[in-house]
Amino acid sequence: MPWNNQSGGGGPWGGGNNGGPWDQGPRGPSGPQGTPPDLEEIIRRGQDRLKNALPGGGRASPAMIAVVLVALAGLWLFKAVYTVQPDELAVELRFGKPKPELSEPGLHFHWWPVETVEKASVAERLVDIGAVRGGASSGLMLSGDQNIVDVKFSVAYQVADPSAYLFNVANPDETLRQVAESAMREVVGRRPAQDIFRDDRQGIAEGVRATIQTALDDYGTGLTVNALSIEDAAPPREVADAFDEVQRAEQDEDRFVEESNQYSNQKLGQARGEAAGLREEAAAYKNRVVQEAEGEAQRFISVYDEYAKAPDVTRKRLFLETMENVLRGSNKIIVEQNGGTGVVPYLPLPELRPQPQPNQSAGQNAGGSN
Repeated sequence: MPWNNQSGGGGPWGGGNNGGPWDQGPRGPSGPQGTPPDLEEIIRRGQDRLKNALPGGGRASPAMIAVVLVALAGLWLFKAVYTVQPDELAVELRFGKPKPELSEPGLHFHWWPVETVEKASVAERLVDIGAVRGGASSGLMLSGDQNIVDVKFSVAYQVADPSAYLFNVANPDETLRQVAESAMREVVGRRPAQDIFRDDRQGIAEGVRATIQTALDDYGTGLTVNALSIEDAAPPREVADAFDEVQRAEQDEDRFVEESNQYSNQKLGQARGEAAGLREEAAAYKNRVVQEAEGEAQRFISVYDEYAKAPDVTRKRLFLETMENVLRGSNKIIVEQNGGTGVVPYLPLPELRPQPQPNQSAGQNAGGSN
């Protein structure tokens, strides 16, 4: 065939002894005389280059060994000694297992790298819950009377067990935030909105704090809640006006009730005062009448005793005193005649009568002219 004639039977790509570009397999880099390079030769050349780069031609001198040992010792000492700050506690781990004892603030030593150290800050921390996050408020909650309230509160806490804080929970701080928000929703969901607005904030805060602490203890976070403060509780902005109207109506109701109670107390006080005055007057009148009666009885007894001693004298005295009382206001003057010629002497009768005072006479004249 034509191809065989041209190529000597090697096909279109050549063959036979002539060979073509495809009649030989892949070959690596050729060494001297086309042989593959020796791996041991490459390693030997690398070692020679490293020895040439080191001082002293690669021979380890005692001074160099000492320097290397000192550097390694300094590095190990730097890693083995650690400092715990005043607001921290540290936990040492041996082969990754925490030791039961804690490292107080100060300078400490451990066997690195067999032992490692984890530190935890024990200073009090404050987390605010209810702020706007991601364009929405995380404090919107549903109360027990089906009202929506926006609660903002803060939780003060600190690390009580560093081992539990470091190794039991992946993110204790975020866990506390989620637990606090859930506990507030639970407690608010069982109470009317008026309690969280003003009536029983302190009771709600104490209940939420206890719920948070119980959950954290169950999770083993090692955290202690020191205080919980409800900073603000208000209705959502969309219904704030309606809530304000309700609040004003309730305030007016309380004011009216307070005014009515004040009026009632005022009238009741006046009535009690008048009753006490009447009782005092009655008691005084009773005592006066009794005293007068007793005085009259004593006087009668004394008169009777005198009458028993001298009846005639006493009888005449009583008659004269009685007539004196009867005739005291009379205008007539009776002159008793004791015999004689019957001539009545002149008596200045007008002067014997009591003369009116000037004020009295003026008043009488004015009354007569009218």
